[in-house]
Amino acid sequence: MHKISAKKIRQLWLGLFGILCCIALDQVTKQLAIQYLKDAPAVPLIPGVFELSYLENHGAAFGIMQGWKTFLILMTIVTLVILTVLYIRIPEDRHFLFIRLIVLLLISGAIGNFIDRCQNDYVVDFFYFSLIDFPIFNVADIYVTVGACLLMIVFCFYYKEEEIDMLLRQLVFWKKKEKH
Repeated sequence: MHKISAKKIRQLWLGLFGILCCIALDQVTKQLAIQYLKDAPAVPLIPGVFELSYLENHGAAFGIMQGWKTFLILMTIVTLVILTVLYIRIPEDRHFLFIRLIVLLLISGAIGNFIDRCQNDYVVDFFYFSLIDFPIFNVADIYVTVGACLLMIVFCFYYKEEEIDMLLRQLVFWKKKEKH
């Protein structure tokens, strides 16, 4: 049996705390949007550029897959399982801190929108860049988008190919026996 180190346990607890804080921020902002923006006109923060505008999104990112609630919930569960396994299996050393933080962002965003879908049958969105008519989004969407962008950046410019391969192998539930 593999013993979990004290450092790994501390990382797991800190990760859980980080996820809970991110989810809390997402859920509080969504409740504020419901309270102050629902059935109200948009609130321009930078006129003609950025505003707060309430939207109930029954689909996924950019409004795709409208009405596919069950599919989106199942995909979120699968994604969360994969990300959780990856997080647990990321090596403890400091070099992989970026990946741990990115995975925490992705998990937080997925759970934030998952809560909405399960409770309301839709996701509450409220940030709107009117200048470019960008789809309305929320804090959880920011976590996922920033996490995905950072993941591409660190995979392209920070980690070596061997390190990325090792991380991807960490997702496998069985380990290949090495030849001696």
